[in-house]
Amino acid sequence: MYYLCFTKSYFSKSDQQNIQHHHNGFRIEGVFGLNAHEEKVVCILRETGKKELSLNEEVYEKFSKHIGKFPCVIISPDDAQIITDGSEERRRFMDALLCQLDAVYLQSLIEYNRIIQQRNTVLKSMAEGKISEKNLLDVYDEQLARRGKYIYEQRKSFLSEVLPLVKKYYTRIAGLEEPLDLSYNSQLTHSSFENLLQQFREKDLLWQRTNAGIHKDDIETRLNDQPFKQSASQGQRKSLLFALKLAEHETLMHAKGFAPILLLDDVFEKLDASRMHNLLHWVCIENKGQIFITDTHEERIKQHAETLGVSYQLVGL
Repeated sequence: MYYLCFTKSYFSKSDQQNIQHHHNGFRIEGVFGLNAHEEKVVCILRETGKKELSLNEEVYEKFSKHIGKFPCVIISPDDAQIITDGSEERRRFMDALLCQLDAVYLQSLIEYNRIIQQRNTVLKSMAEGKISEKNLLDVYDEQLARRGKYIYEQRKSFLSEVLPLVKKYYTRIAGLEEPLDLSYNSQLTHSSFENLLQQFREKDLLWQRTNAGIHKDDIETRLNDQPFKQSASQGQRKSLLFALKLAEHETLMHAKGFAPILLLDDVFEKLDASRMHNLLHWVCIENKGQIFITDTHEERIKQHAETLGVSYQLVGL
């Protein structure tokens, strides 16, 4: 389901890793119900390595045109990295949401990442003495700043609305009010993109990579005025993860006018009964969308569903 929504796997970067043994490709097909219509999505990886995506038999020229048509939110055990790992994981969270809401943002991000790679190649060539003309960096700097400023403004505006939602859901899942603070951290808050690139140019030449820009942005989280990932318990970390994802879900629902698909993949391990009940109460009763849950304990899921009084379909593998 995630693959058909996003044109790629959530768990592996390479399409080749999703091919069954002794096969040379794959075909994934799904039918989505949207606005009282059935929409058929097909994704094919050919033996040649070429990937094709079609909607109702119409083949896409650009996969980016598909992103956002079928909004989806997924929560999996690996998502703990959003809380515990570096800023790249939290930027990926921001981008996964914004790319479903704003096609210009998605295209700007694609172009920004391409320009960063090209600029870094030039920096490496300069360090190796293959290129001596620095005017080429000025060209890349102008292109980078133009895309980067748009991305920054969208992130800033988006997070000003989403972060309060995260705090609201954190309190509901945790079952009590805790001193949680979240803020958007960007180099562009205190300087223009152009000034940053000039300020860091010598360091860029030395390190052979671009050290300033929106690819350094982060969501800073603190609990009791201490860094969250250092002071929070495992339960608190899971509460924040679910709060981030549920805020993503609500934002998509309001923007699209209907609830996105919610995928919960084996997320209940090491979650105490109270937090689990609070989470399931929201996703199963207050949420109006379709939910798919995977779990290793059949009785646990049945017990919670029956306690909540919700209908469900159980499929065993």
